[in-house]
Amino acid sequence: MKVLPTQLEEGCILSEAVMGQTDIPIIPNKTILSSQHISMLQTFLISTVEVESTLANGEKFYPIEAVKDSLEESKDQLNVESKRDIEFINYYHDTVKHYKRLYSEWQSGKRVEIVVVKKCLIPFIEYMIDHPKNFLNMHQLSQKDGYMYHHAIAVACLAAFLAKKLHYPKADWVQAGISGALADIGMMRIPNRILSKKGPLSSLELKEVQKHPIYSYNMLSQIKGISKPVLWSVLQHHERIDQSGYPLGSNEAKLHPLSQVVAVADVFHAMTSERIYSSKQSPYKVIEHLGTEQFGKYDHRVVQTLKNSYEQLSIGMKVRLQNGEKAEIVFFPNQHTNNPMVRRLGTDEVFQLKSEHFYEIEEMM
Repeated sequence: MKVLPTQLEEGCILSEAVMGQTDIPIIPNKTILSSQHISMLQTFLISTVEVESTLANGEKFYPIEAVKDSLEESKDQLNVESKRDIEFINYYHDTVKHYKRLYSEWQSGKRVEIVVVKKCLIPFIEYMIDHPKNFLNMHQLSQKDGYMYHHAIAVACLAAFLAKKLHYPKADWVQAGISGALADIGMMRIPNRILSKKGPLSSLELKEVQKHPIYSYNMLSQIKGISKPVLWSVLQHHERIDQSGYPLGSNEAKLHPLSQVVAVADVFHAMTSERIYSSKQSPYKVIEHLGTEQFGKYDHRVVQTLKNSYEQLSIGMKVRLQNGEKAEIVFFPNQHTNNPMVRRLGTDEVFQLKSEHFYEIEEMM
């Protein structure tokens, strides 16, 4: 990634040595940059440097207005083509970092304060609702390391968005967002050896993980200012309409409606994200899976709202197909979200994707 010295931050890693007027590099390749290195680059009037896309601490590096070698390179980097895209990425990561700080405080024994949670969440949720196309790429920003924090923010935003689309009043869709962010805080009660396990969980380990909604509920039930809808949604976000969920196996009549909005947001982001124990799937494939193979488990209205919203937002977007080809989505002619009509880039040929021909959507460009 080529950037200006003024865009660097401590922890950036050089991917090419910085050369001066001699054969001896000013700063060798693979150097982890400090503030002194950055000052040196500016002193030597170095115009640009090549750095890796990941910082030394493992976090992604998102420079403001990064220098791009070509349009194709920019498309390969989450289609960052404008200041608005960069604004979204930076805002997203700032919110995730803010939530991570709060989560660390809760782990240390500090009580959850709803006012503080709202201050962290609501501005970004409102931003996402005002800029809904960002939902198409948000799952790509999630990382294995720190997945819990990315998942909390993404589920909060998507749950609030879906609730608003379902015509819930603002007070309710805000509650859906708060529920999404707090639903998994009970995970801090689960031993890390279980959470970080890469292989399949044993039956005892799985039972322990399935207690996390109860742990979350118990942590929040004594908190001042917490609403009943949030408590019910946190407790029931893994319950299913057909009684196949957990922790209580409740039937549909006992489920709070907002809990099932959070349930769809939760499973959608989980399945479309890279996790320690599973690879990410295409959003289009996940939506079709929720509507067909998982039919009867989730509130149909919520799944249909997710499907309709994703399809409407996707028209005109460029995607990479499973066979490596690139195309632009034209429209969705039937019930199969994973098989829209697309225009093949470079030829303008319009055709419908067919999964049996390995023409599924791999990812958004």
